[in-house]
Amino acid sequence: MSDTTLLESVLKRDRSIVIGALLGIALLAWFYLVDMARGMSAMDMPMGEAMEMMQIAQWTPGYFVMMFLMWAIMMVGMMVPSAAPMVLVYASFARKGDKASPYLSTGAFLGGYLLVWTAFSLVATLMQWGLDEAALLSSMMVSTSPLLGAGILIAAGVYQLTPFKRACLVHCRNPVQYFMAHWRKGRIGALRMGLHHGAFCLGCCWFLMMLLFFGGVMNLLW
Repeated sequence: MSDTTLLESVLKRDRSIVIGALLGIALLAWFYLVDMARGMSAMDMPMGEAMEMMQIAQWTPGYFVMMFLMWAIMMVGMMVPSAAPMVLVYASFARKGDKASPYLSTGAFLGGYLLVWTAFSLVATLMQWGLDEAALLSSMMVSTSPLLGAGILIAAGVYQLTPFKRACLVHCRNPVQYFMAHWRKGRIGALRMGLHHGAFCLGCCWFLMMLLFFGGVMNLLW
């Protein structure tokens, strides 16, 4: 077998492993979200039980952690498929720079990317808490204020036309060009690139995520 054929075989194997891992991560996240959404939809109960549920769902530290995990897992479910092309291109580059263990470098890159969205999840949880305290969210985490809903929709639409949004898109649309311009060696470098790319991805999408407060945080169709 020639070196070229061997390299192609290795790259195909790497690609299959990375795709399988990304698919597994996304499916686990969506399984959790579907299960949680089904549990919340089952809250159609008598008034007495509903009042009891509302008392349980006060913003205690435990409830805050649960909501934070919900947001974080939701971001994993939505953003891992979006990041898959970038991760696959990184894996092919990593095979050349870290022949011993390219999967660890690829995991570090994905980990840095998801750390950015985990930080966003913390901010979103704090926002949900504030809206809840102001009585602007229903029990299903949908805006109860027409003004708030309209404001979110208009602001999200306007944001799509801003130079900042366009600048972030430039960095996300061409993975090969991105890595040629920002490549860093080693697993620490992979983590830093993941954080860097995640920041641009967040710049593209964060306002779209805010639309969940309009359509329903646990509305899977939305």
